[in-house]
Amino acid sequence: MRDHGDNTVYRIAAGADSDDLHWTEALMRSFDQAGLGQSPAAPFQALSLHYYTMTGSWSAKGSATQFTTDEWYLALARAAHMETLLQRHSTVMDRYDPQRNVGLVVDEWGTWWDVEPGTNPGFLYQQNTLRDALVASTHLDAFHRHADRVVMTNIAQTVNVLQAMLLTDPDSGALVLTPTYHVYEMSTGHHDADALAVHLKDVPAVETAGKELPLVSASASTRGDTALVSISHLDAAESRTLVVDLRGREVTAHTARVLTADRVDAHNTPDALDRVAPRPHDDAVRPHPRGLEVTLPPASFVTLSLTLA
Repeated sequence: MRDHGDNTVYRIAAGADSDDLHWTEALMRSFDQAGLGQSPAAPFQALSLHYYTMTGSWSAKGSATQFTTDEWYLALARAAHMETLLQRHSTVMDRYDPQRNVGLVVDEWGTWWDVEPGTNPGFLYQQNTLRDALVASTHLDAFHRHADRVVMTNIAQTVNVLQAMLLTDPDSGALVLTPTYHVYEMSTGHHDADALAVHLKDVPAVETAGKELPLVSASASTRGDTALVSISHLDAAESRTLVVDLRGREVTAHTARVLTADRVDAHNTPDALDRVAPRPHDDAVRPHPRGLEVTLPPASFVTLSLTLA
């Protein structure tokens, strides 16, 4: 595959499945041995990684809509493994590419559940609940934290397949916006922005599958005189108050939105298009000597849009 005039081909090598660090090692070693660096003749400009979230096995992945509280936390803990994967693969890549010229592309990620009853197994049609929304939001946090290496991420499908943004209903003609769609829409303020360092203190955790799962995840970015703070609250039952300690610039105005529902298995259907949809959350944000204090409902995704002086 060659460049054509000024049209430069961006080559992405087929990378690792999940924890296969040996694959990443072999690819990066070949890149290093070629000695081409950022030369146009370099064998690739990025390599890929994919990882799916499920609560069961490949033969019995778990239900999209019928799950216990334990399975709620298990899914989110397995989603959090993406952070570990990014750290490990980046460490291998750093050994051969400390300047981080080679990008990491997370080309397949998201939840993979058993198909909905009565649908064609080959079509991989699954519903999409509040749990999927928080799987998405915590993944986005991880990608933001590794923005110096991760150059692109692709949730596996967008319409009617796996953790889709949109579901279509042939009988009614309805177009259903899923909770995952709303997470992406609420996160558009991060587009073309600069990632900010976020440090969480005194975060409670639950133990699931022998691992500790922090119950709060967050990321932030700034662009010009605006900033966006995204907060994922994973506690299925209890609300929590969080102080956002803002440093460096003064906040002159703010708005807040929240994505949550009365049940953790809530999902949108042709008959209930807005069961899980963003709502204003300004009343839950108050001034604090260190910045802003925000109340996080159980099982919620909250965004704070800030205007900076």
